[in-house]
Amino acid sequence: MSVSITWHGHGTVSFLVGGKRVLVDPFFLPDNPAATIEADAIDAEYILLTHGHGDHVAHALSIAQRCNSLVISNFEICNWVAAQGHDNVHAQHIGGGFDHPFGRVKMTIAFHGSGLPDGSYGGMPGGFLMTLEGKNVYVAGDTAVYSDMKLIGRADLDLAVVPIGDNFTMGPDDALLAVKLLEPKVVIPYHFGTWPPITQDASAWGQRVLDETRSRAVILKPEETYYL
Repeated sequence: MSVSITWHGHGTVSFLVGGKRVLVDPFFLPDNPAATIEADAIDAEYILLTHGHGDHVAHALSIAQRCNSLVISNFEICNWVAAQGHDNVHAQHIGGGFDHPFGRVKMTIAFHGSGLPDGSYGGMPGGFLMTLEGKNVYVAGDTAVYSDMKLIGRADLDLAVVPIGDNFTMGPDDALLAVKLLEPKVVIPYHFGTWPPITQDASAWGQRVLDETRSRAVILKPEETYYL
């Protein structure tokens, strides 16, 4: 079976795994100026949340309630989602993995914040290391570069999705270092271009990846899809 990833703009991606839609950090129009579709246009059986910031959880509840999606995140965010009236949740935490119907998901460290839109504590931010139909995929979430990415790279990554926007996350230089630590076969940049503080030239960054690492960068536009 094939695995595909679609970038929806900013920090939102979705995977199609054996016919199952896995959505990460849903943030769509009209709130997301980098998006091209509204939340009502997408369905998901599973929703993964890296952390609690509004640009990552904005449409999680509306999609989850409409689709009865299983929400997978840290313990604190799952409790918050359940308190909003959607109790189809599965809590994990940093370093913990679980075999879901679409694949294995392990939460990883991310160096960031995680306050929820209403001011609630969102627990520790994270990323996701997933095994999907035999493909090893890492979605970094919002994070700085950190040396333990070298350990994540031991998973023999087929794909890494990393932020390059700077200001709120690692920028192009640190993201390039992250690629050198992770050593994925393919890397897709995200979390850039949404607002002026995180404007970046993704194509130029992708050329640096090609010139300076053993990885290949795939630069997507919103709603474009890459097949692993």
